[in-house]
Amino acid sequence: MLWLKAFHIIFVVTWFAGLFYLPRLFVYHAAASDAISRERFVVMERRLFVLMTVGGGLAIAFGVSLVIASPAYLDFLWLRVKLPLVGALVLYHLWCYQLIRDLRDGRNTRSQRWYRIFNEVPGILLIAIVVLAVVKP
Repeated sequence: MLWLKAFHIIFVVTWFAGLFYLPRLFVYHAAASDAISRERFVVMERRLFVLMTVGGGLAIAFGVSLVIASPAYLDFLWLRVKLPLVGALVLYHLWCYQLIRDLRDGRNTRSQRWYRIFNEVPGILLIAIVVLAVVKP
């Protein structure tokens, strides 16, 4: 059980590293004015998205493994509140993919400021999820 928890935490960290950095790349991509810079951001965003998708998928897989190994966890309110927040992270992750496609295809309609605000969402979710998992209110 502790091995599952350790790997769950490792891949959550990996996933969040991408969720924090990818929207920052969007800020720079939206500000880029030359084709070479925009193409560089397309490559960086795609590669980072692949890595964070692997991290997110493994974080979810190990999280599910923890619940399968100890189904009694589902009786705890903190976990029942945490799971929809994880669902929100998955939706945010998928939204990032759509933004990558829009930026790649030159269909960006959002400002640098919007991306800066968008970049704060995973931080807020991280705080809520960690408090629930550690404090277990």
